[in-house]
Amino acid sequence: MNPRILSLLSSISIVSTLILITCTISVIGAKPDSSSGNDFSYLERSCLSKWAAAEEENNRKNQTSPRRRTAEMLSLETPELDCTVWSEACSEEVLNLARRPENVRWMKDLRRIIHANPELAFEEFETSRLIRQELDGMEVAYRFPMAGTGIRATIGTGEPPFVALRADMDALPIQEAVEWEHKSQVAGKMHACGHDAHVAMLIGAAKILKTREHHLKGTVILLFQPAEEAGNGAKRMISDGALENVEAIFAVHVSHQHPTAVIGSRPGPLLAGCGFFRAVIRGKQGSAGNPHRSVDPVLAASASVISLQGIVSREANPLDSQVVSVTSFNGGDNLDAIPDTVVIGGTFRAFSNTSFYQLLKRIEEVIVEQAGVFRCSATIDFFEKEYTIYPPTVNDEKMYEHVRKVAVDLVGRENFRVVPPMMGAEDFSFYSEVVPAAFFYIGIRNETLGSIHSGHSPHFMIDEDALPVGAATHAAIAERYLNEHR
Repeated sequence: MNPRILSLLSSISIVSTLILITCTISVIGAKPDSSSGNDFSYLERSCLSKWAAAEEENNRKNQTSPRRRTAEMLSLETPELDCTVWSEACSEEVLNLARRPENVRWMKDLRRIIHANPELAFEEFETSRLIRQELDGMEVAYRFPMAGTGIRATIGTGEPPFVALRADMDALPIQEAVEWEHKSQVAGKMHACGHDAHVAMLIGAAKILKTREHHLKGTVILLFQPAEEAGNGAKRMISDGALENVEAIFAVHVSHQHPTAVIGSRPGPLLAGCGFFRAVIRGKQGSAGNPHRSVDPVLAASASVISLQGIVSREANPLDSQVVSVTSFNGGDNLDAIPDTVVIGGTFRAFSNTSFYQLLKRIEEVIVEQAGVFRCSATIDFFEKEYTIYPPTVNDEKMYEHVRKVAVDLVGRENFRVVPPMMGAEDFSFYSEVVPAAFFYIGIRNETLGSIHSGHSPHFMIDEDALPVGAATHAAIAERYLNEHR
């Protein structure tokens, strides 16, 4: 054994050893405590209590906990790398921590507990409680509540720079169709988008970062966020101070489009801004046999639907991807009457804030003005009070490059991909509007397991082998960022 370890062990245990020897001698010939029915109760009350007191006194003098002494002894036997200047060996060290069998089992167990007990937006009470219990066990400080059920945890020096990692916690109102041991136990609710995996990865990263806290050259903020799915939990987290002092933020999302543990991202626009609209077009009810005595909102609404298609096809730059889709048209069910109102609705999407808000403006103008042509009136609701407008998610080029470097070192150049933009939306976009940000994907596709279905599918499932890679990527992104921006 390492001589330094022997010396440390000797200094720790010499007093305890003397007490145990003394106690052993004093116990010889002592009568057992018959009232307890335990032949060793006397030993427990005298020897072991004295030994424990000696240990406690030794701990007090050394101001070092048993857990800390164990860590010191292990570090003497297996010294860590100096990662002040990051290297591939540092990445390998982080990945090896994440891939320890006990850590992999722990992350899988956490993910399965959350998966079996899904909670919808702003209802993540038990999920939040579980996260806080794990953070307490790691002695990680946190602020709670934020946005109702959200958590802001802190690891590191408590000093600048501050870098944030985010995971969303909410499930979807979907009935799970996957038959497996840990399927949803709540009817009509399911983790069909992988947020359970996101939480497990970030808690896994917390464990790695806490283990390596002495390496951190600043502070890591861990954000466990409610209500990403059509709830804009990010906006409420921000208003509650989630980004206080934060100068950069990163987040991951599982993806069925990439093989397990493959990491992908891109600089610039990654996910579209997304909004919804509902228009009420009002006319004058009348008999279908005497249309001249009515003001027909069906005709006005039909003209609006046709005209809306011209916004993208005739007003938008063909190289600037945009979408306007009318998905709802309701004028009643009386086949012999012209209704007094028609309600239409749909969605619009774009990859830049300029294009996104131009679409919003033009949708309102087209519907109102087309209604006027047919002597009708119209009002438009974009559900802004319900927080259903998501701006585009745009990756800062420097933050994207940071993710790319970390990923290449962790999983190899062949397992990093520059991905195309997607028309899906994410409320991570609200963070990216405030501080430099990067959003990236980690693959979960595994045909053998049946992990091939897209998010929001009742058949959605993941390959859990992605969990340790996701945890290591989070941890390496944060630690390396602090090293390079201190």
